[in-house]
Amino acid sequence: MGDRIEDLPIIRITDTRDVEYVEMDLEMEDDTYAMLVKWGKESATDEDYVNIAMREGIENAVKEMEGKECG
Repeated sequence: MGDRIEDLPIIRITDTRDVEYVEMDLEMEDDTYAMLVKWGKESATDEDYVNIAMREGIENAVKEMEGKECG
């Protein structure tokens, strides 16, 4: 990624929503997978990308903190 979390300005949480969903392990042909990826990219919003980035950032920060506690 290259960008550092320290470079971000302050982000304030103004509201939260509980979202229920199910993750699935799927088997499919490569063409089917590519088609689903295309559809997902066509329907994803900027907010979807921000939520993905926030989740990844939080997960990485927790892993980093856990690594410092263990090491």
